Amino acid sequence: MPSTSPITSEAGNTGLSETPELSVVLPCLDESATIAVCIEQVRRTLLAHNISGEIIVADNGSTDSSRDIAEALGARVVLVESRGYGSALMGGISAARGRYIVMGDTDGSYDFSRIPVFLRELRSGYELVMGNRFQGGIQPGAMPVLHHYFGNPLLTGIGRLLFKAQCWDFHCGLRGFTRSAYDRMHLRTTGMEFASEMVVKASLFKMRMCEVPTTLSPDGRHRRSHLRSWHDGWRHLRFLLLYSPRWLFFYPGLGLLLAGTCRPLVAVACRLLQAKVVIPMHFGTFPVLTGRPEQLQQLVGESTRVWGLSPGQTVTW
Repeated sequence: MPSTSPITSEAGNTGLSETPELSVVLPCLDESATIAVCIEQVRRTLLAHNISGEIIVADNGSTDSSRDIAEALGARVVLVESRGYGSALMGGISAARGRYIVMGDTDGSYDFSRIPVFLRELRSGYELVMGNRFQGGIQPGAMPVLHHYFGNPLLTGIGRLLFKAQCWDFHCGLRGFTRSAYDRMHLRTTGMEFASEMVVKASLFKMRMCEVPTTLSPDGRHRRSHLRSWHDGWRHLRFLLLYSPRWLFFYPGLGLLLAGTCRPLVAVACRLLQAKVVIPMHFGTFPVLTGRPEQLQQLVGESTRVWGLSPGQTVTW
């Protein structure tokens, strides 16, 4: 049974500290093939850069040996019963004691030697530091083509449009933030959309945000990915829309209102043209409406076809 108390020792020996400056939170669900590599890379990085830190593994119900491996390597294991990527991270972050927090997936795809770069930006005053895989480099086979060229760019573009977020990679799993910023966000989503919620709320609260390049490598897992492309993509999109009522309700409603207002006006104009009512429309010396009768009749016919009218139909509103 994993211990609920911190497993720590002096930073000079293991890279872990009782009073850490940095907490590294690693969500985990059946990652026995890669969890050891991730923990060891984090530990070596903390030691090499003399960073006072702790490693927290937020286990989300693993049925393999992930928890035993994490315990044996001196990580602090936190059991999170509520299932979901966001739930695991919220459970791990709640247990974190550091002033700064870096989170990263434990499938072996992220380079935890980049932690000092994130910490440097956090120390300089940024509240959210996002990794950018498109700037750092995505190795062949590390990201499905659908995600690389469609899903990630589309959802990131929508997020930037709706919330003016200064971020070009909404869904990078390696990111850092301050504890105070996290507490202000009041994050609630339990699934993969947790990644979007963090960026959206940081943008809404006008937090200082920046990006740093990070790489993405093919993962080392021996199972299918927990990510479900269309299901999780829809959850991300739904969250973005629900958090932007202006784009979800106001702008579409305004467009429908204008369309409903303009249609009777166009219909009246078409009826006037069919009745051969001459409407003088001149601007300076350039006539707006000219041409032979057959050309005018062709114009009227096309207009009535577009707006669903027929000759002799009475227009009411």
